[in-house]
Amino acid sequence: MIQEPPISVDPRVGLAERRTSLAAFRAKLALDRTTLAWIRTTLTMASFGFGTVAFFRSLREVNQSAETIRLHELAIRFGVALILVGIAATVLAGLSHWFSLRRLRRSEALVISQWPLSITVGMLLAVAGLVGLWSLLAG
Repeated sequence: MIQEPPISVDPRVGLAERRTSLAAFRAKLALDRTTLAWIRTTLTMASFGFGTVAFFRSLREVNQSAETIRLHELAIRFGVALILVGIAATVLAGLSHWFSLRRLRRSEALVISQWPLSITVGMLLAVAGLVGLWSLLAG
């Protein structure tokens, strides 16, 4: 008959398991907060895009000059760009959240990409701003 080694009951094992599950829970809550912050940010971008178009539309209705019409056309392009960036960022934030939760459920290490979503959206907004500025100054 084979004797099994005695199992030591170390109280630290249970404590470590509880701490691990709490850490995973805190990580999930942090992911949720980050996703909600992205949703808030992207809604703001899209709302600002709609507001820009509406403001210049009302300005165009008051004054029918060629400059006002040109500004309205530029505002439409800029507003649509903001709306598209907002939609794209919302989709990317949702995918990032989903992939991170899946990795967390599988107990895999969470990774940070080389191009985080915040950097990507910031660069897209900077490019949109530069294109808008160039359009204003060139025309």
